[in-house]
Amino acid sequence: MATFPALKTGAVAQYGSSRTRGFSTQVFRFLDGSEQRFQEYGSPLLQWSIKLSLLDEAELTALESFFESQGGQSGSFAFPDPWDGTVYPNCSFGDDQLATQYAGQARGAASVTVKENRS
Repeated sequence: MATFPALKTGAVAQYGSSRTRGFSTQVFRFLDGSEQRFQEYGSPLLQWSIKLSLLDEAELTALESFFESQGGQSGSFAFPDPWDGTVYPNCSFGDDQLATQYAGQARGAASVTVKENRS
């Protein structure tokens, strides 16, 4: 299985990135106005908003190539959590477009969302 590419420093995210936990609750509303709620899955799913800046051409090209090889949202890959180092084996991109910017030599930037998938 493919793994999200790391930068030359070994990091997969930089300052400004964030991590959120998502829960899924199903709600049934009855005619009398009462509700019944239950969780669709036991543990929360994680989502990371990865911000990368001051990338050189090789790092940005590696990220773009990895994104294309995954087919955007349709691919599945392992992602090492930048906060605690846990490797999540079933993740995908949150969008079919990769936001990149070339601003000069060693001044590339990218922004991507990675989400954990339910196994």
